[in-house]
Amino acid sequence: MRRSVRKASLTTLAVGALLLSASCGSAPETPGAGPTISATVTRTGTATATSATTSPANGATPSPKPITGANAPAPTRSIPSSLLGHVVSRIPTSRKVVALTFDAQTNSDGVDSILATLAREKVAATFYLTGDFVNRFPTLAVRMSAAGRLGNHTKDHSNLRKLTPAEVRSQVTSAGTTILRVTGEDPHPLFRFPFGSSDSSDLRLVNDLGYVAVGWTVDSLGWQGTSGGQSADLVVRRVLAAATPGQIVLMEVGASLDDSTLDADALPRVISGLRAAGYGFVTLDGLGAR
Repeated sequence: MRRSVRKASLTTLAVGALLLSASCGSAPETPGAGPTISATVTRTGTATATSATTSPANGATPSPKPITGANAPAPTRSIPSSLLGHVVSRIPTSRKVVALTFDAQTNSDGVDSILATLAREKVAATFYLTGDFVNRFPTLAVRMSAAGRLGNHTKDHSNLRKLTPAEVRSQVTSAGTTILRVTGEDPHPLFRFPFGSSDSSDLRLVNDLGYVAVGWTVDSLGWQGTSGGQSADLVVRRVLAAATPGQIVLMEVGASLDDSTLDADALPRVISGLRAAGYGFVTLDGLGAR
């Protein structure tokens, strides 16, 4: 399903302090193991990082990440009160780091190319998966988990503002259970609203389920495809023009209606362009953790 709503009425968190260990500063940005951010964010915009870790790259065929009780529902979690009722549109940091994020709905046409680029460039990303995507492409979902961090994108990418509270809850919990069962990775605390569309009731419900709502700093608009007037060149220019410390980039793993995969095509130049501007790459793992 293509995005018909891209207006991001998001709350931008002010710049805060981010502490990365010395080893993270010199280690390669390995897929699935790039520096991760754990930040407690206050409403005034300060942040204290509690962890930033790397682990060796995995060149072998990925397997599900180890967990206990893979078929059990995700445990109840609490998130900082400062993040309740907010959609995070930027990582709270003054360091020149960027989080590449990809939404996965029902189409997987760009996944192989994206994963190949991330592996070649040793960059980790965050993938927001629908339950339907995971059920249709379980092997790809496991590979995406190994290439970074997974988040919850609802069961079938429905516009939650059009659903009852019970239906919203079902959309979120169903996707979380599916992601955990298939990949072995719990998507908590990362959640992204389909179409970026939410209201205060939806935000409260998602928060109550232990998720931080994460939006984006810049939408690549690659999802519009060539038929929508976009190109890989435009995607690259748009992302680089919006570069800022803590930038969250929104891209898609699937093809647009005209079968173009502009985000996948643009990704190598997006990465090289951001690096040339002095940026490194992080996942959103740990955002909102105490």
